[in-house]
Amino acid sequence: KNALVVLALYQLSARQAGALSALSGGLFLLPYILVSAPAGQMADAHDKARLILWTKYWELGLMLLALAGFLIGDFHFLLAVLLGLGLQAAFFSPLKYGLLPELFTGDRLVKANGGIEAGTFAGIVLGTVAGGILVLLPHGRLVAPLTAIALALAGIASARKIPRAQPAAPTLKPDWNLWRANVRLLRAAAASRNIWFACWGISWFWALGATVLAAFPVLAKALLHADGHVVTLMLGVFAVGVGIGSLAAARFVHTRKLLHFVIPAGLGMSLFIGDFAFATTHLAAPSVPGLLAHAAGWRALIDLALTAICGGLFSVPFYVLLQTSAAPAERARMVGANNILNSAATLAAGGIEAVAYARGIGPGTILITAALLNLLVMAWVWRAAPVRGKQ
Repeated sequence: KNALVVLALYQLSARQAGALSALSGGLFLLPYILVSAPAGQMADAHDKARLILWTKYWELGLMLLALAGFLIGDFHFLLAVLLGLGLQAAFFSPLKYGLLPELFTGDRLVKANGGIEAGTFAGIVLGTVAGGILVLLPHGRLVAPLTAIALALAGIASARKIPRAQPAAPTLKPDWNLWRANVRLLRAAAASRNIWFACWGISWFWALGATVLAAFPVLAKALLHADGHVVTLMLGVFAVGVGIGSLAAARFVHTRKLLHFVIPAGLGMSLFIGDFAFATTHLAAPSVPGLLAHAAGWRALIDLALTAICGGLFSVPFYVLLQTSAAPAERARMVGANNILNSAATLAAGGIEAVAYARGIGPGTILITAALLNLLVMAWVWRAAPVRGKQ
């Protein structure tokens, strides 16, 4: 995905690149809305470990198609492959998060979620850095997808080592009437105060994160006049920060005080997003050395890191609340409900951001607006936070 965005950034206009950056995220998330209900049903009905392995084979096939797309240089084809990856991820997510509570309980589940989130964003770091750097090499259109193929093969090898799990609801059949299945699933999730609250908390985290991430390429080109390596550095710093925050949550968050860090972390996100927007207002940094030569450049990177660390501390407790509030036989389906809401919120954010860019609104204004909206969300979290034990 990042290889596609960086490649487009320097072949399209700033507005087109901004719209494509937001659109690429939207295409990846669209399948979550369409198939999360049957994906959750299949995860509850079958051995999750076995299905995880099959999704990894699916991923390998898509990476082979991506190789063809990069070689012919067709952005439309690559966006179609990205849509396929979103479909694969929509089936993978309920398996991953649904399996964790079957393997871990109590504070170990918090640590496991922290590890999963840190590992997820460590993968984002590798993908972000590799995608941005490799595609800019002389033979980048070949090297980047071949690297992705190698990573897909590594994923297959890892999936083979996951312990087998008993189906949670072996008689359950997937409902392929997508509208009916999604409506029923969302109603079931809304029946639990804890689950519904957790789903919306996670959804806001991903919507805010997507808004910030999509702003980086446009900000780097339009304001900083920077090359693709500056974009890669920003995305990498952000991903590392979320990983650190997730590990911090694994260390300091406990099931007895699950939401203790959520509001302070959320307020920190607003503070540092706003400061990042101001720090980059008059900064000109055409390269990574140029960025690091300015105090404002370091300030911007520190703001990104602290924003992301707060994001990790913010998100992990919501995932644990979701998993521990759902009945074992429907846990993967509740993850599917969460994915529907996550995707809807993130797609809405991406659509609004794309329209804003098309109307000439700058990334700094978008980031400050997002920071202010986040303050309103924190007020809602403070008022709506459930009491543990009340489902």
